[in-house]
Amino acid sequence: MISANLSAVFYLISGVLFILALRGLSSPETSRQGNFFGILGMIIAITVTFLSIGNFSNGFIVVLIFLLIGGLIGAFIAYKIPMTAMPELVAGFHSLVGLAAVFVAISAFLNPEAFNLGSPGNIKLGSLIEMSIGAAVGAITFSGSIIAFLKLQGIMSGSPITFKGQHPLNALILISIVILTYLLCSTQSSNLFWILLAVSFLIGFLLIIPIGGADMPVVISMLNSYSGWAAAGIGFTLENTALIITGALVGSSGAILSYIMCKGMNRSFFNVILGGFGATEQSGNSQSKEQRPVKSGNADDAAFLMKNASSVIIVPGYGMAVAQAQHALREMVDTLKKNDIKVSYAIHPVAGRMPGHMNVLLAEANVPYDEVFELEEINNDFANADVAFVIGANDVTNPVAKTDPQSPIYGMPVLDVEKCKSVLFVKRSLSPGYAGIDNDLFYKENTLMLFADAKKMTEDITKNL
Repeated sequence: MISANLSAVFYLISGVLFILALRGLSSPETSRQGNFFGILGMIIAITVTFLSIGNFSNGFIVVLIFLLIGGLIGAFIAYKIPMTAMPELVAGFHSLVGLAAVFVAISAFLNPEAFNLGSPGNIKLGSLIEMSIGAAVGAITFSGSIIAFLKLQGIMSGSPITFKGQHPLNALILISIVILTYLLCSTQSSNLFWILLAVSFLIGFLLIIPIGGADMPVVISMLNSYSGWAAAGIGFTLENTALIITGALVGSSGAILSYIMCKGMNRSFFNVILGGFGATEQSGNSQSKEQRPVKSGNADDAAFLMKNASSVIIVPGYGMAVAQAQHALREMVDTLKKNDIKVSYAIHPVAGRMPGHMNVLLAEANVPYDEVFELEEINNDFANADVAFVIGANDVTNPVAKTDPQSPIYGMPVLDVEKCKSVLFVKRSLSPGYAGIDNDLFYKENTLMLFADAKKMTEDITKNL
């Protein structure tokens, strides 16, 4: 067993490593280094926690066995999971963080002596408040993440699920959580504790079901923030400095990321977290748009346009992820560059199903970082480009976001691909994207639809080139 002072020093080192990890993850070039710092910080935190506990000889082996089991399961999932399923994986892991916080709160409430919090019915007030907040936020994180997972996995419809009086009901439940927390701290009634947990699980479901697919990346980062705050709250209960630091870092960085994304999408942060977007009525002209003719082509047509271009901008989206076409895309781009054609990649902040989804896929295909540009860096270049090659990026290229106030994505900055001389749009069909709306870009005069699997089409274009 190590002393409290020495534990504090190592926890401080662990916290610094977590901060360096976040700093490293802010750039693709330093992301591997950031991951290393995060892993090292967590190893130190876990080791110090074990060594800080006295009289643990009997339970040490049991905890170590479960630690190894959980670690092996996590490693296996991370190794086997395809990049297309990364958003679902993140949502699933968030739910486990929330559930862990709930279990720790239950343990501390039922057996406070083991945590030095007092005795049943006589728990220290400060600890009870921290425990209640951690349990409530953890329950909301768990149930909300489950809904996000089901929506992303396609088990549950990605469309908003709304009903009359939904927002007043949510507000009433949130107020009841505050009241229940106050009554629990006053009476320390076990019945109130279980009611608080049940109500918190319920509001987690209700907060996420009305959020539409267009806002799902914001939901993922928001749930990440919730999981951090849940961990921080339980860290206070356990009097574990590393857990408090880690939870606060995750919670604050997730909240900041959610805010930045909302700002980039011209969204109200509070409306998104309360399920206010994605539920608007779509304009009634979508049916007539479906009847409009589109121009379709094949790989030979696409290759001809690209061969005669001086500059091409690639716009990747979730369709590329589903088809696992990032490596085929890289080969096509290498062929273009051999023909002295300038190629760059345009990344929308919410392309895919989670923040940075496209950046991860392109990095996996070893796409040079200096060829990848964010929306605000490249949007003005579309007007001067010869060809825009859109590979499955539906909602983030939809011009209706700038023209139709009734659209659920209205006001969201989109990539101005329609300004290119020619637009090649790879898609299986004219079906709407995750936001559930028709894309005006399909029907533009300068758009050529390439109806096929994204990977196969890209490979065929490369052959033709």
